[in-house]
Amino acid sequence: MATDTLNYQNPWEHTAPGVLGVNRDTMLQNELLLRTELGKPKRRGIIVPAGLTYGRPNGMRDGGSSEALHGWPTLTNTTLPFKRKEKKADRDFMSLNRAAVSAGLVTANAQYEFRATHDVRRKNQSEDGQRSRTRRMPPSMVYGISTRPSTPIFDLLEHKYQDKWLAERRKLEMAKRQEESKQKRSPGQVYETRASLLRTYQNPVDADTLWQMPRFTKEARPSLQTFRSAQARRSAYDNFDSDKISRKGNFGHGTYESAKN
Repeated sequence: MATDTLNYQNPWEHTAPGVLGVNRDTMLQNELLLRTELGKPKRRGIIVPAGLTYGRPNGMRDGGSSEALHGWPTLTNTTLPFKRKEKKADRDFMSLNRAAVSAGLVTANAQYEFRATHDVRRKNQSEDGQRSRTRRMPPSMVYGISTRPSTPIFDLLEHKYQDKWLAERRKLEMAKRQEESKQKRSPGQVYETRASLLRTYQNPVDADTLWQMPRFTKEARPSLQTFRSAQARRSAYDNFDSDKISRKGNFGHGTYESAKN
């Protein structure tokens, strides 16, 4: 930001109105005491010395137009000398307090005097330790945001999302109605208590089986076996099943059906 030189005949006319006491030159350097002028930028109270040149000095000499006609000049990288400031390490108060306690100083005043007479600095980390380690990425890694999976077109055509939403809404509505029915009280309704429930509760009793004669308790078995073997019995039933198709009656025991011309 450009600064203005305070070169005017009566510098005190630009200060704030009111009684300021003894006028001093340092008041012209206080931004709070300077009064802003109409149509001019606000003064910051900085006194610029005479002959000040703004910008950065150029240490390169090109030789003018005669040097340019002789040939192309070779540019050299001229850099200003840079001196790195050595950063002073901060005090290690944890080590100081630990040493003070080890020395038997437990009061605040004693520890304050110990820190005033002793000095312990933190260890400066090396530049290699401060640098962030380069993370190796796999060669198959792809940068960016993952693509959203495509919507199944068959679910859209079959309106599955709509049916799912309707089912969820129906389920919520039924649960809401059940909750309202539980909370709703009718004037003639009597609420059951634990005592009334225990009074009407009946212990479950196993139902007795019906009485039967002892002769019928055991499974009855046939006393005669008219078939020579199980294979013969199976073959006879197979022939009966195939023959009852052309017979009359619900069970296929009637006469044969004749084809009508």
